[in-house]
Amino acid sequence: MPRTTTALTLVLSAALTVSVTAAASAGAATSPTAGRGAVSPHEAPSAPVNLDGSGECTYPAKPIKGTPWSLQRILLDRLWQDTKGRDSTGRPVRVAVIDTGVDVKNPQLRGAVDAESGADLLTGMPEAAKDATTAGGANDGTGVRADAKDGPRAPAPGPSPSPSAGAKDRRKDKSTPSPGASPSPSAGDKNASGKPEKSPEPSPSKSPEKSPEKPPEKEPEKPKPDPTLDLVGHGTKVAGIIAARPSPGSGFVGIAPESVIIPIRQNDEKGTGTSRTLAQGIGLAVAAGARVINISQDTTKALRPDSDLELAVKDALEKDVVVVASAGNDGLGGEVKETYPAAYKGVLAVAASDRNNERASFSQPGEFVGVAAPGVEMVSTVPLGGQCVDNGTSFSAPYVAGVAALIRAKHPDWKQHQVVAQIEQTAERATNGHDRYIGWGVVDPVRALTEDAHPLDRVTPAGPQARTARAPDVAPLAVGESPQQRKERLATYVLGGAAVLVATIAGAAVVARDHRRRRGLSGPREL
Repeated sequence: MPRTTTALTLVLSAALTVSVTAAASAGAATSPTAGRGAVSPHEAPSAPVNLDGSGECTYPAKPIKGTPWSLQRILLDRLWQDTKGRDSTGRPVRVAVIDTGVDVKNPQLRGAVDAESGADLLTGMPEAAKDATTAGGANDGTGVRADAKDGPRAPAPGPSPSPSAGAKDRRKDKSTPSPGASPSPSAGDKNASGKPEKSPEPSPSKSPEKSPEKPPEKEPEKPKPDPTLDLVGHGTKVAGIIAARPSPGSGFVGIAPESVIIPIRQNDEKGTGTSRTLAQGIGLAVAAGARVINISQDTTKALRPDSDLELAVKDALEKDVVVVASAGNDGLGGEVKETYPAAYKGVLAVAASDRNNERASFSQPGEFVGVAAPGVEMVSTVPLGGQCVDNGTSFSAPYVAGVAALIRAKHPDWKQHQVVAQIEQTAERATNGHDRYIGWGVVDPVRALTEDAHPLDRVTPAGPQARTARAPDVAPLAVGESPQQRKERLATYVLGGAAVLVATIAGAAVVARDHRRRRGLSGPREL
């Protein structure tokens, strides 16, 4: 039965008010004082997590046969002339997608996802995985949001969510089976409190205090962690843009179709993810061997310095992992603001561009934006099969993450900051510099993979060609006449005067001679 993420959005909106109150209360009540430090009183205890996509795709869907415009702008043969995502030894580059899960039932993602290396932070995380996280303290419970335009946006319920928050709406959703869910005796039969839905036991007429002999209810079986469970479809779309395998029935394919996805399920249609679980997801991705991490989520709420999320990002960068994050979709009003983790130093923040290589109207501007990439009418994979069209910076980020995977495959010795500099250096830009709307420009995958003779440590935009002009000959400043100069001047005068005198005398002699000749010719002759 087809499922639409629009319905999930309605569930999300219905639970919004209750969740905000519950999250704020839970965050305030559980702010720890141990670990790296207590949460600042000025820091929001919870914040919404945005999945920046339209959320209107129905799945399963029919294949889209044509080639998407975002791929038509690339000469794929040139892009893949050296690699499609494997290094020279044949090992695929591992790209972590920290999102809503990645459904492997879509044929284009079969063989593209390493589910065993993934994690499900919503259902549970093994102790070994907890030990692998580098920022796993309970220092901030700030929610994060995924960057899919007009997509589900809900506040995170905080570290101790209220069991009743949105319970009514969650029960409505139980009738639809979860695509990709592991078969379980209790799957789909649980209400918001985690107990199985069943008819109530006949109530005795005695008061509860007088019936202690009633046997306790059997605790329901807990669902198993499943990083391939994607109730939203968001993570499946993100993964497809990076690594979808070719399909004979569609013109869509991933930017790095031989790379491998590590799925980290950290968010859902209820906005359950927080900055803390996002930090844990980053740590798990690093531990699983990710060379690139894609985060199509953000929070605009203030995070204290050295929060779990910031420390996790720093750790990933120090361990030579490229971190790519969406800039966000709140740009319609033109307000410049920072979103996290995109605004953290070292993260490649990606804005959305349209068919004209201009900023998409919804794309969040800011000085932290590194590059832009197609984010309008983006085709990608959906759960259970097929493709759909969506919009948002959520789908711009994986476009760039795919390019980063190709660079890491071709140049495995390049450091993470050199990969970022290469992408920024080769981006298409109308002006020779950086701006807050598209950063260093719109990513050019082919240039990034072909104009790569040597690694760059930072962007070095070529300035306008300066004309090489000869320095002017400046006359010396006269400060007086030396004796030698005076002698030379006087000698010049004497010689000049003598020459004039000689010329005058010579001229006079010629005139006199001519005069005498004329008189002799005109006078009487003697006999």
